[in-house]
Amino acid sequence: MRRIVVSFTALAALMTISACSDESQQNGGVTGSGSNAGYQQPRGPVGQGVLTEAERLAQAQREFQTSVGDRVWFATDSVALSGEAKQTLDRQAAFLRRYPTISLRIEGHADERGTREYNLALGDRRAQSVREYLLAQGISSNRLSTTTYGKERPEAIGSNEAAWAQNRRSVSVIAE
Repeated sequence: MRRIVVSFTALAALMTISACSDESQQNGGVTGSGSNAGYQQPRGPVGQGVLTEAERLAQAQREFQTSVGDRVWFATDSVALSGEAKQTLDRQAAFLRRYPTISLRIEGHADERGTREYNLALGDRRAQSVREYLLAQGISSNRLSTTTYGKERPEAIGSNEAAWAQNRRSVSVIAE
């Protein structure tokens, strides 16, 4: 019994020492004494500190999806932008002007009707239509890339007009 108590006490002491011995963990990666001029306090619940690049991108993506709008929809077999689509793209252009280091990947999609090849081409034309509109709004071409998924990534599953309407779209995604 005494051996168990001694072993347990030694183990507890070892765990306590190891938990406190790594100064860099205690100081957020800064070791040594003196100034903490290079140290940036991690962003806490009260909004203090500096955002990391990953946090900044996540915040921008949330703003983009909720306030700006990341998708536009198209009519059947069409690449024409509706008035509502143009309003969304105008907000996207304003967002890109506000964040000059952010780029977009524009994804073109189609509904399930038609061949795979036809829908890939239609998705590409839809993505290009969005890209051309953003270019006309003054966004630099090196900040905009396009890709097509055709009917390969449906937003809604179903063989009805409601599902097809959701799948005829272009989605703008912040590129890293």
